[in-house]
Amino acid sequence: MRSHPIDKVRNIGIIAHIDAGKTTVTERILFYSGVSHKIGEVHEGEATMDWMEQEQERGITITSAATTCFWSPSKIENGKIVSKDKDYRINIIDTPGHVDFTVEVQRSLRVLDGAVVVFDGKMGVEPQSETVWHQADEYKVPRICFINKINQTGGDFYMSLDSIQERLSKNAVPIAIPIGEEKDIKGLVDLIEMKGYVYANESGTELKQIEVPDDMKEKAEKYRNILMEKVAETDEKLLEVFLEDGKISEEELKFALRKATLNNEIFPVAGGDGRFSIVMKLLDYVLEFLPSPVDVEPAEGTKLDGIEKIKMEPSDDAPFSALAFKIATDPFVGTLAFFRVYSGTMKKGSYILNSTKGDKERVGRIVRLHANHREEVDEVYAGDIAALVGPKNTTTGDTICSVENPVILEKIEFPEPVISMRIEPNAKADQEKLGVALKKFSDEDPTFQVKTDQETGETLIAGVGELQLDIYVDRMKREFKVEATTGKPQVAYRETIKTESQAETKYVRQSGGRGQYGHVLIRIEPMDRGGKFEFVNEIKGGAIPQEFIKPVEKGVVEALNKGVVAGYPIEDVRVILYDGSYHDVDSSEFAFKIAGSMALQDAVKKANPVLLEPIMKIQVVAPDNFIGDITGDLNSKRAQIQQIADRGNNKVVDAIVPLAEMFGYATNLRSLTQGRGFSTMEFDHYEDVPRNVAEDIISGRKK
Repeated sequence: MRSHPIDKVRNIGIIAHIDAGKTTVTERILFYSGVSHKIGEVHEGEATMDWMEQEQERGITITSAATTCFWSPSKIENGKIVSKDKDYRINIIDTPGHVDFTVEVQRSLRVLDGAVVVFDGKMGVEPQSETVWHQADEYKVPRICFINKINQTGGDFYMSLDSIQERLSKNAVPIAIPIGEEKDIKGLVDLIEMKGYVYANESGTELKQIEVPDDMKEKAEKYRNILMEKVAETDEKLLEVFLEDGKISEEELKFALRKATLNNEIFPVAGGDGRFSIVMKLLDYVLEFLPSPVDVEPAEGTKLDGIEKIKMEPSDDAPFSALAFKIATDPFVGTLAFFRVYSGTMKKGSYILNSTKGDKERVGRIVRLHANHREEVDEVYAGDIAALVGPKNTTTGDTICSVENPVILEKIEFPEPVISMRIEPNAKADQEKLGVALKKFSDEDPTFQVKTDQETGETLIAGVGELQLDIYVDRMKREFKVEATTGKPQVAYRETIKTESQAETKYVRQSGGRGQYGHVLIRIEPMDRGGKFEFVNEIKGGAIPQEFIKPVEKGVVEALNKGVVAGYPIEDVRVILYDGSYHDVDSSEFAFKIAGSMALQDAVKKANPVLLEPIMKIQVVAPDNFIGDITGDLNSKRAQIQQIADRGNNKVVDAIVPLAEMFGYATNLRSLTQGRGFSTMEFDHYEDVPRNVAEDIISGRKK
């Protein structure tokens, strides 16, 4: 039996830039909702949600952690606010803030219905705030903004609000404003109820309701009018009422604000000190304004024919469908596949189909997660987030569904790795353990890839940033007891073509008995950047039999992966197979595969091939007096400065710069700014490598 009706379920993510305080906010949510009886401090390494050793040591979130808590709209008793019935279930995913782990945010947003975006009140909108905001836009996730740390020196609710409105959305509107400033923050004014909420005790663990303080009445009225105006713009009937009466009732305002938030027309904003009981009001806002699974558009899937679309109705009676959004290795139970149920129910002991892979398997153990603690359950329902223990062959992005009603949900697209490094175990005996560790990590994280260098036989690991690779090497030592030597980080270059070309290749071998014969004519042309690869079969009249077309494509793909200019994969190329011939006896799949590979290499050489390098978007924040040194240093690294702006007492430099120039930049920046500057960097696009730089790279590869 369901413990909570589906309309009383909230699946939310806590998302933010690194160090904005989202794990601290999550810890307070767990404390006030009664899940934990002790408040875990991130800076002491005791946060419940940061359960990995590396997270506790570094004070950052690395992997998204899932938990469940219970709440009900708070009531006033003896002037204090309390939540008694706990009749709402809130499934929370606390996501990483560091850009190297942005994939964790992306896959979490794919399965969430709503999000709380946490901002550092001293900094306003930061680079990763923008990244996660745009990811949430992509998945149409309704959001509440919580401006945190406004109690600290330099904390400024209104500055942060301005930056949200300027850089993210003009539709971010306060529903609560703080009482006090910096260290004197003691609560907030709820602009919907027009009531004040302040700490009821010195420790700030209790909250009481008061009337709006006299010195805040004018400001509260001003911001309530802004709120009413903004909400009225989203509802014609309400606009008429507002224009006639100049005000809107609390009930009408709540109803219209919820509707506008669900439609992403308004993003409610509140703020406070996320360490204290103000979080109780944030929980109320989550219930009030963020959607349940029945309030959002049903997920869309495709039948196995790849054509017919089907809606996944969020009902327990519908056929079962779910998306595996994360694979994790648990030291006690083995592999866990986290999944979100979109429709139907899944029972322990029943059979399910992994429709992405075509595998059928029996459901063993199902667990709900509270960080790294598990609660076994016999059944999960529409709207639930849970994990399957020990699935055979499930990976991130796979659809699991009922055997009788197969469907495939939309997959999650992940960023390509842009950095790689060589790795080998210190002891030969650890080779197998290394292989096991790397396989588990690549199963867990789609942006972490493992491959073998064909020329040297070395193992290469690749990812989206230096920190990500550093964490995996560290995990290998701790979790798998494998000591390994790593090479210097290397840039993941690519190759592409600038012009069209054609090639004809005959692969003919005769060595007694049956020979080999494959003859192909191909044309290649450049595609738009990001187009990857397309193979087009234009063979007419059976010039090449159907059974040899696939081998030609395989040969083409193999040649693309080996590259032509400097041995890097070739991308953004359309290959058209338009003619050829075969021999009744000597033709084989092998011969056509070789012919396809040779033709592709020949065609690429004639199509003006070039090297591409990853270009990163970087933002550097530092005091004004260091900006000259910072921009000079960036210019020496082939950077293009895009803008320099003010943020509080600091200057912010936005630039794009080749990744090849940025290894060790964090250390360099610390020395340039006496430890007072910091930067964030993420992949932006691939771009042609300048000729003089390309020559050095090519000669280096040949050596």
